Amino acid sequence: MKKFIIEGVLENSILDQMEIVPGDKLISINGTTIIDVLDYRYLMADEELLLEIEKLDGEIWELEIEKDLDEDLGVLFSEEMIQTKTCKNNCIFCFIDQLPKGMRESLYVKDDDERLSFLTGNYITMTNLSTAEMERIIRYRIMPMNLSIHTTNPALRCEMLNNRFAGNVLDYLEAFKTNNIQMNGQIVLVPGYNDGEELVKTLEDLKGFYPTIQSVSVVPVGISRHRQGLQKIEGFDQASSQRTLKIIEKVHNEMEEIYGEGFVYASDEFFLKAKALIPEPSYYDGFPQIENGVGTLADFKDSFNTALEKYYKAASKKTSFPKIGIVTGMAAYEFILKLIEKTKKRIPAIDVIVYPIENDFFGEEISISGLITGHDIIEQLKTKIKESSRESLLIPENALRSGTKLLLDDWTLETLSNALNLKVIGVPVNGESLILKIISEE
Repeated sequence: MKKFIIEGVLENSILDQMEIVPGDKLISINGTTIIDVLDYRYLMADEELLLEIEKLDGEIWELEIEKDLDEDLGVLFSEEMIQTKTCKNNCIFCFIDQLPKGMRESLYVKDDDERLSFLTGNYITMTNLSTAEMERIIRYRIMPMNLSIHTTNPALRCEMLNNRFAGNVLDYLEAFKTNNIQMNGQIVLVPGYNDGEELVKTLEDLKGFYPTIQSVSVVPVGISRHRQGLQKIEGFDQASSQRTLKIIEKVHNEMEEIYGEGFVYASDEFFLKAKALIPEPSYYDGFPQIENGVGTLADFKDSFNTALEKYYKAASKKTSFPKIGIVTGMAAYEFILKLIEKTKKRIPAIDVIVYPIENDFFGEEISISGLITGHDIIEQLKTKIKESSRESLLIPENALRSGTKLLLDDWTLETLSNALNLKVIGVPVNGESLILKIISEE
């Protein structure tokens, strides 16, 4: 029987109070063997639990626990318990394959783990999903599942994922639908492969899974300068982005008219590349895939305008403000600039400069703020910052590794601050946070 070592116990948690210590082994909860973190998360959610634990001296303890539904037991997991399942595909569009050598090791991990789909919102291809794992998803009602679909054409999906077993995607979708497992789908669009008529067919197929498939996002392939030795693919330009939006909008409008929800949504990048207007927040039906870059700008603009109305009267009475610089990617530069110009009309005394960063690290095809590097910021802004006498520089938090102050190339906010001789601040990607920094209210 598999036993998982408890690496740590949170202070004052239930298990801490029951004298469970690091090194003890968690065997089962309510008679079910704990295989990994997913078992633990689901089984410990009950109000009444029976835990089987092997103590350090080999003694077996059975602990009867009554708790609230949302109350954690306090277990910290060992690496073995949360080891990530890696991808078995060799996708032609994989961005990890386009990373340069010498970056931190964790960036090169290709996860394709159904547990992370639930726990962290990652998207999975389903190509390494075993029958037992599929049955566990259904048994535990793990949902919504976030699925990388890309195309419903079996032969094309095998080609794009470079995996001869990747063509049965519709079988998985049908199994999830039959068992009422809700899903979100993602399509990474590659010109000449799954765009155009192939996209039309894929969206037509996926419409048949609504409402079990709650939403589908369409995002453009990202192409870095580091594709040496990889299959040649093209990116999207203004014209091809406009054609893609037309396809998506047709299905979106049809679904909205019939069901009251648009179902399929283009990522913000497509609107920016097409030089099209960013939709209103209502277009996104509650932003089901905002973490996937779908509706981020609409939500940002809405919260920005709301905060501007909320704070401008008090701010307009002030006569001086800090000299602030704002970092953004090339794609969103015009969008951010217009918001700042609007703010200057309402509060003329603010002193803000927006700095677009060209992505020399990954290449000009990569223009989003989430992939800005510290090296590019230093190279492009060191002189400009000095000449403009900026006091602080705001960096969107999506450029930082989750939960850290570390950029993609391992520059920290502190090292940036030292190099630029000013305060560098990570700011949440929402409009109110930016307004508050500009008017120095937090």
